[in-house]
Amino acid sequence: MKFQDSKAYILRTPRQTATMRFFLIFVILCGFYNEAYGKGSLDIDLKLKALNKPALKTIKSEDGDIIDCIDIYKQHAFDHPALRNHKIQMKPSVKFGTKKTTIPNDGSSEHIKSQIWSKSGKCPMGTIPVRRVSREDISRASSPSHFGRKTPHKYSFLDNALQHKGNFTITPEKINEAQPRLRSEAFIVALGFNFVGAQSDINIWNPPRVEATDYSTAQIWLVGGLSENFESVEGGWMVNPAVFGDSRTRLFISWTTDGYTKTGCINLLCAGFVQTSKKFALGATVEPVSSSSSTQYHITVSIFLDPNSGNWWLTCENNVLGYWPGTLFSYLKHSATAVQWGGEVHSPNVVLKKPHTTTAMGSGQWASYIWAEACFHTNLRIKDYSMQLKYPQYLSEYADEYNCYSTLLHRKTYMSEPHFYFGGPGRNSRCP
Repeated sequence: MKFQDSKAYILRTPRQTATMRFFLIFVILCGFYNEAYGKGSLDIDLKLKALNKPALKTIKSEDGDIIDCIDIYKQHAFDHPALRNHKIQMKPSVKFGTKKTTIPNDGSSEHIKSQIWSKSGKCPMGTIPVRRVSREDISRASSPSHFGRKTPHKYSFLDNALQHKGNFTITPEKINEAQPRLRSEAFIVALGFNFVGAQSDINIWNPPRVEATDYSTAQIWLVGGLSENFESVEGGWMVNPAVFGDSRTRLFISWTTDGYTKTGCINLLCAGFVQTSKKFALGATVEPVSSSSSTQYHITVSIFLDPNSGNWWLTCENNVLGYWPGTLFSYLKHSATAVQWGGEVHSPNVVLKKPHTTTAMGSGQWASYIWAEACFHTNLRIKDYSMQLKYPQYLSEYADEYNCYSTLLHRKTYMSEPHFYFGGPGRNSRCP
């Protein structure tokens, strides 16, 4: 009887069997979910903890950003293994100087001297302002480790520039093999052995139609090293919905020591840049922006090497923001090989990919539209070991896709300060 009872217990009806199978499938799927998403959630939590340092004061900006004032000695830079024992240099050991001109008959633009968040409060002494990162921000990245990172890139002209020095001219044929897969750039470049500084006034716009997975920049680069393993420090403005969750124009910096293969990021989204200023927040909104046939606005961005410390200092509107420690670099320890002024669009649909992205560069207008229509850099200056701030002797224009984004070095009169115009609409009848 007991045997029969046991047998009866083991046998189940078809409905019971189906229920059991459903339960087992559910358990298995839950296991897969936890493995796939539980770890991802943990990675996001760890990334948030690393990026959002404890705040001594929090400022809620009217544009929606949250700015945390964090201890300057506990900032992100010191998470870098090479900077664990780094002593902050609070200011450059030398004065870099500026060289501006009055531009005749070519209009004028107004300086941007503050950011929106500063209307709502100020960070106290001994702190730096840092834009708070949200879970949603990191979730938009392909993975937490790729959040705020640029994709690998190379500049084949760097190898040739070392041989031909400053009079080397870039042509599409010479860098054809190095055309970026995910970036389309339009810039003017000065080439040489020993650039130790550069600056420009960067016209501020809010480029239209920046797609959700793309970004668009107007910036200055100082680059050194070899084509596939270059080092770079960069600054300017960008629109980057994937990182910031909106289409606002924001102040940004970036750096790498290996062509963005494994190192570097934008702003403070990885350890490296040492911020010293409490006035500007990297990644925070820049307003007002220029508009067609109306008032033009700009920010002056300068990057200079301190010859005594080997640190590359960044200034914005004569405010020293901070520096990239020289210990991060090999080629850039002493000088840069190239200085670039212009912009870039990052997208999976650029450079021979169809349909081309609709993301605009600059103002979204062609460079030939010039003043109050096209985006520009002006007051282009370099510094070499003569320690004189001067207009570059040799300049070469280049665009990856002239039918999508264009360039034009323009001078109103022979005596006028040159303007370098760049940008374009992206997809159009000539760039399908």
